Amino acid sequence: MRALRTQNYDHPTPIQVQAIPQLLAGKDLLGIAQTGTGKTAAFGLPILQSLTERPERAKSCAPRALILAPTRELAIQIEQSLRAYGRHLSLRQAVIYGGVGQRPQVDALRRGVDILVATPGRLLDLMNQRHLRLDGITHFVLDEADRMLDMGFIHDVKKIIAALPPRRQTLFFSATMPGAVAGLARGILHDPVRVAVTPSATPVERVQQSVFFVAAERKRDLLAEILSDPALLRSIVFTRTKHRANRVAEQLEKIGIAAEAIHGNKSQGARQRALEAFRRGRVRVLVATDIAARGIDVEGVTHVINYELPNVPEDYVHRIGRTARAGASGAAISMCDPSEQAYLRGIESLTKHRLHVARGEPARHEPAPAGRNPTRSGPARSGPARSGPPRSGPARSGQRRRQRGQRSRLAA
Repeated sequence: MRALRTQNYDHPTPIQVQAIPQLLAGKDLLGIAQTGTGKTAAFGLPILQSLTERPERAKSCAPRALILAPTRELAIQIEQSLRAYGRHLSLRQAVIYGGVGQRPQVDALRRGVDILVATPGRLLDLMNQRHLRLDGITHFVLDEADRMLDMGFIHDVKKIIAALPPRRQTLFFSATMPGAVAGLARGILHDPVRVAVTPSATPVERVQQSVFFVAAERKRDLLAEILSDPALLRSIVFTRTKHRANRVAEQLEKIGIAAEAIHGNKSQGARQRALEAFRRGRVRVLVATDIAARGIDVEGVTHVINYELPNVPEDYVHRIGRTARAGASGAAISMCDPSEQAYLRGIESLTKHRLHVARGEPARHEPAPAGRNPTRSGPARSGPARSGPPRSGPARSGQRRRQRGQRSRLAA
């Protein structure tokens, strides 16, 4: 309780109210919960309490509790939270993940840890090298199970579960419950308590959302114009590709806006340095692929900017969920070129929310770029996306094609 007061935890969240008593009673739990609901404390506090009530000397290479997370960032975040909650307890913790040298992680396991937070790949590697065994696990947490399956970890997860002792407390958390996830839950949970908690308001309700209709080659200038507003104190810019994330970050740096790119091709050290600089305000803009849309909880993100719309509508919801957290306000700004209008329709269909069309911006009424067939993405969308001069007339001349080529090279 002293540690929680230091963290300014005054009142439990709904998932904590429902889960903590059941977990203290030793029940298995099936939790339907998104990030931002307080689930780390919901499962972490009972585990800390239970392990403290049954004090044992931490055994070499044999942890008592295992928390499995899909990404390195989430694993680090969970371990940091548990370390803060248990700062006055005599429990040892460690986090292991890939992308870095394993020697410090092996050394920590040999010294003995009570609670281990891990990603599946590195965990299996250390198990196969006999640096780690799971026969002493009494508490097992599978966090963000749907994300785990989306990332292709299902076989790794099943191998890890097979190495666990049958008598254990199992906690299973997932934001969604598709068939494969539900089947996995049934296979590892014993008479679980079900807790379903959604945020007090959905991202659609909490985030002010708008869209700019703009040609792809003009997005860079529009982004610079948007970020010139000092109200954008801390922003995450999302792209669909790693290459684009690097390019956008470099372009922002050239015009004097401190920015860092984060994506799967970056080393773990580079990703952590970028995140820390963003958290501490040394970098105002984080340019990210969808790897950052889940599992990274950075306080004070005022704006999310979709430089490129995601081609999976659910990713849009995860992206904009990075702002308006913990009751704060936030805004999501999307840029939509003519080739992305089908993505926009998919997003609006999923969220059942029509994005506000930004007014007063010169780039909002762009016609389809020459050479593209707007009908490939389905019927034309009503409203501003159809504004601009009609496309008609004979085929374009070679001179006009050369001019377009020159403009494209300049934009690139």
